[in-house]
Amino acid sequence: MQAVRLFQGYLWHPRDLPLDPKVLLPPEVLGARLLVDEVPPPTPFFQDGTPTHTQRFYQLTLLLLAPEPPEALKPRAEAVAQALAPLLEALPPGVGWLLLEDLRPL
Repeated sequence: MQAVRLFQGYLWHPRDLPLDPKVLLPPEVLGARLLVDEVPPPTPFFQDGTPTHTQRFYQLTLLLLAPEPPEALKPRAEAVAQALAPLLEALPPGVGWLLLEDLRPL
């Protein structure tokens, strides 16, 4: 059994928006553990030039304990992504997120 990172990414929102992603998102999605950790902005600016210091950032990591090698977990990762997408899309206005498939052991 090994821990495999299915997805890694960020969630952000304006500093003045009272929001706790740990309350809005489930701790588990289809057996994959969702870790939410506040982090400093990963870059000084967004692509459009907006400073990121106006936002609070959280690192999102989806982990799965599995006996299979990471490359065999692609179908499972796709199912987790489909289950998580509506939850992320339902977050309040002003909340942004980016998740990228990872499929690497920890």
